[in-house]
Amino acid sequence: MTLNDIPKLKYTNSNNFFLLCGPCAIEGEDMALRIAEKVVKITDSLQIPYVFKGSFKKANRSRIDSFTGIGDEKALKILKKVSETFDIPTVTDIHEISDAELAAQYVDVLQIPAFLVRQTDLVVAAAETGKVVNLKKGQFMSPESMKHAVQKVKDAGNDKAWITDRGTMFGYQDMIVDFRGIPTMRAFAPTILDVTHSLQQPNQTSGVTGGRPDMIETIARAGVVNNVDGLFIETHFDPAHAKSDGANMLHLDYLEKLLTNLVTIRKTITTL
Repeated sequence: MTLNDIPKLKYTNSNNFFLLCGPCAIEGEDMALRIAEKVVKITDSLQIPYVFKGSFKKANRSRIDSFTGIGDEKALKILKKVSETFDIPTVTDIHEISDAELAAQYVDVLQIPAFLVRQTDLVVAAAETGKVVNLKKGQFMSPESMKHAVQKVKDAGNDKAWITDRGTMFGYQDMIVDFRGIPTMRAFAPTILDVTHSLQQPNQTSGVTGGRPDMIETIARAGVVNNVDGLFIETHFDPAHAKSDGANMLHLDYLEKLLTNLVTIRKTITTL
């Protein structure tokens, strides 16, 4: 597949990495539009192909009292409004087979969460919608094994698959990114580096995942230098009060400087 297969995706000939960016979860219409407006302004300036990211629900929570969403169709309609307002494509996670057909009515890319990427029926359901399928590498999987997830999408009659690396479990409460996996997975499909989830610190005793947002630029720089096709960054204007994954999200105020630095690195390595 090529980036030109994605409706509304701009700057596909800019030779930049593409970007999946937005809040972890859709908390409401105003917050989604506010974040999208800011990211669109930055990516337009830097000519970065941009896909707005927001989960319409969060099914993989540590505790039963954790935030899961504002209502499926309500959140999906907000994603559609973001797309229509700013003329950009959108991506959201799906967790159940029935989610695939529902979400496909509203978004351009369906994302399979890392914990579910080996669920054949879910992957096939996503593929059968004809949408781009973003397969997040399981924290427990090798880069080489992701070729089988990609093949499931292709065997379902869809060649529009991406892989997103979100780190590998390192002990019980930390993640590590093995950059040797990027060229391995790029041989199967366009490969994205999930910068923010790679810095999660899961399995905390509080039941609330921790993170290392101070290391976001370090990981992102390494990804760009190692030729990732895209970057995945969760951002929020108030991470401390975000309803999901606030501990590892990038503050929206820091996004422009980060992306400016990364585009400069990208231009440098493409001239070598």
